[in-house]
Amino acid sequence: MEMKLYDEVIKKCQDRLETEESRQLSLEETGWPEVSDRSMILRSDMAYELGGERFPAIGCTMITANPELVPSDKITLLGKDLPEIQGDVPYGRIALVRVDEETLGEGQVLYQAVRALEYTRYHFYPEGFMMRVSAFKQRESVRIGKAALAKGLDFTKTGNRMISAFHKNLSVRAVHIYYITREDFDYKLLESFAKETESITQTIDHILKTSLMDCKACSLKKVCDEVEGLRELHFAK
Repeated sequence: MEMKLYDEVIKKCQDRLETEESRQLSLEETGWPEVSDRSMILRSDMAYELGGERFPAIGCTMITANPELVPSDKITLLGKDLPEIQGDVPYGRIALVRVDEETLGEGQVLYQAVRALEYTRYHFYPEGFMMRVSAFKQRESVRIGKAALAKGLDFTKTGNRMISAFHKNLSVRAVHIYYITREDFDYKLLESFAKETESITQTIDHILKTSLMDCKACSLKKVCDEVEGLRELHFAK
């Protein structure tokens, strides 16, 4: 089965994020250090928070096998870079990951492969960049350390680190990371893209766990109708 499950939401996301205001950051091995997963940034050591309590905080990973959608590694910033930010701001992080679909497998193997790529964010610890993820609330905020900011922390360094983290997965061929910090951006729309992505992933899991073949009786029929490949996945099972 061709891996097109997330392609339409990726296209909608790119249409909104590729603007005249967006800028490309360097792809380079900066040598920025990583820290332990137990390293904490306390409020007293924090310069500010991306996606603090009063602001949107969105993190999402979308997967494709289409080289036209993600031709190569890339980092795009829409808004201010870390050294330019003076206080808490809204935040979005979207990672578009192109994979070799032959390595993803089928059935439960496919679902686990999708989740493994999504969980890359739990294995990503640049110094001074502490991600705070709430899967239940679908929030991903980041505490920025004062000391790291003074040493030169920016989105080029965190973006290159995250791309390297994704490439540890042998199925990954290219990664395009978008960072969004613009205060006037439509974060509700961005949140809807993230929720649509999660609905597709949950539907894959639902299809694999249920023997229900009556589409009219299925609570996820709407998702299957809208996403190319889900119905094929269902009846192939």
